[in-house]
Amino acid sequence: MPIISGFSKLSKESKIDWICDHYLSSNKNAKQVLANYWNSDSKLQKLHDEFTENTISNYYLPFGVAPNFTINHETYAIPMAIEESSVIAAASKAAKFWNDKGGFKAEVLGTKKVGHVHLNYKGDAQKLKDFFNQIKSQLIIDAKPITKNMEKRGGGILDIELVDKTDQLDHYFQLHCTFNTKDAMGANFINSCLEQFGQTFEREAEKHDAFKENSPEVIMCILSNYVPECLVRAEVSCDINQLGKTKEEAEKFVRKFKQAIDIATIEPYRAVTHNKGIMNGIDAVVLATGNDFRAVEAGIHAYAAKDGQYKSLTKISLKDQKFRFWIEVPLAVGTIGGLTSLHPLVKIAMEMLGKPNAEELMKIIAVAGLAQNFAAVNSLVTTGIQKGHMKMHLMNILNQLKATEGERLKAVDYFKTHTATHSEVIAYIEKLRA
Repeated sequence: MPIISGFSKLSKESKIDWICDHYLSSNKNAKQVLANYWNSDSKLQKLHDEFTENTISNYYLPFGVAPNFTINHETYAIPMAIEESSVIAAASKAAKFWNDKGGFKAEVLGTKKVGHVHLNYKGDAQKLKDFFNQIKSQLIIDAKPITKNMEKRGGGILDIELVDKTDQLDHYFQLHCTFNTKDAMGANFINSCLEQFGQTFEREAEKHDAFKENSPEVIMCILSNYVPECLVRAEVSCDINQLGKTKEEAEKFVRKFKQAIDIATIEPYRAVTHNKGIMNGIDAVVLATGNDFRAVEAGIHAYAAKDGQYKSLTKISLKDQKFRFWIEVPLAVGTIGGLTSLHPLVKIAMEMLGKPNAEELMKIIAVAGLAQNFAAVNSLVTTGIQKGHMKMHLMNILNQLKATEGERLKAVDYFKTHTATHSEVIAYIEKLRA
């Protein structure tokens, strides 16, 4: 295929023509499919086009709602953007299950975010430490034009530390910087502060007597998406006997449920899938509220491995006939700035949630993850995961088979009492057509 120069300068129509001519030539409907997903409102389409670069269409995800969540005695309908079957249904079922048992409780344990100025220095470590102590206040002063508005909102720079990492990498030091960004996710704010720290550091080092031969060099300045001190906990609890129709049934359920969590705690193969289910709930709310799900994913999975082995994010306690199930996850999210101020559906999502601040949104997101995990493990240790999942997935299979409305109605009725595997659905539709 040809290399193109100046692709970004082409109009959207010309970009589409080039892509279709060179990469989609066998698909005669490609242009129409791309055009079908444009927004008919030209202003709204222009807004979407400017979210990123080289746009040729819009990629839609279903925007759904999981109602009936009681969190800290407040009721929520939680917006979720996700393409996977059964996720919203499972979360909704968990919400309903816990409503008469006190609902969900959630609290923010910390809001500290992190960034680094990464340094290379080949000289005497003590000279670098002395120099840092002399200029630390200047680093903060020079960043004042960046931090003044954040400080008005109660946030800003929390601290800057010089960290010696030379035992792990030759000549490597870092400025470990912590921030409170209040209701903003804060990536741009943190990166701007870090770059200013780097400029000040190098400027001051150039004129310092200690560095005539070996001057410290700034390698890069960048925030971290690992935020173990920007942490939220969500939990549910009840008497064990509330988890079954009989005492024996409740005790059997609790025993199997705990064993499932214990397995995910010691077995990484299980833990990855276990936590993926948690992220079904978390990512769906993060996406619906215009936040960065890639950053959240990376930070949470790093947190799951913080003790040296990847393990379950959820934990369980059975004590004094009480069932307690909880999750602690790092969440750097915002309710102002970025898409939260631009995307019309994000605005709807925020309004649906009562226009939460960042800490309130952290609680809601953590609850969605816990609910999703409870529902998944509940299914696994009772009916099995496929019964509910494939029931929700049935429509996707019928759409793939281009089932008529009559075939769909008959299939839905039939699979109310039969397992809806992919092969069974195909066989049923073929039987109808025969």
